[in-house]
Amino acid sequence: MPPMPKIVLLMAEDDPEDRLLAERAFSRSGVNCELRTVEDGRQLMDYLNRSGDYADPAASPTPAMILLDLNMPVMDGQEVLTQLKASECLRGIPVVVLTTSSADADVKRCYDLGASSYIVKPASPARFSKLVEDLWRYWSATATLPNSH
Repeated sequence: MPPMPKIVLLMAEDDPEDRLLAERAFSRSGVNCELRTVEDGRQLMDYLNRSGDYADPAASPTPAMILLDLNMPVMDGQEVLTQLKASECLRGIPVVVLTTSSADADVKRCYDLGASSYIVKPASPARFSKLVEDLWRYWSATATLPNSH
């Protein structure tokens, strides 16, 4: 039997240090996924709609899940959620909001817009790595993700 293909996760995060931390955490956790990253909401939508730099479907495979920061330039996470959930083709992709904001208004708004989960980023790299492992364990072993192929 051929090996299972890696599940593609797409992370929208404007902070290069947070992107690097996530890449390292996913790499160290040994999870069977390919983490793709973009720097803002506009790039995320370009990736999902296969436009601009992401026009080639082989270079921009449909993700099984999106990790979404809220506070990004160009297009913030709430604007992204609004567009994603309005799109018949994209609304089924689970979106986990991963952000520094713990404001009740942000949490409520994201769930109202269709977020699958809302997680406040831990401050320490060790806790972030643990979060990645827990997040992956839940989404890969407990939840059922839509087939992205």
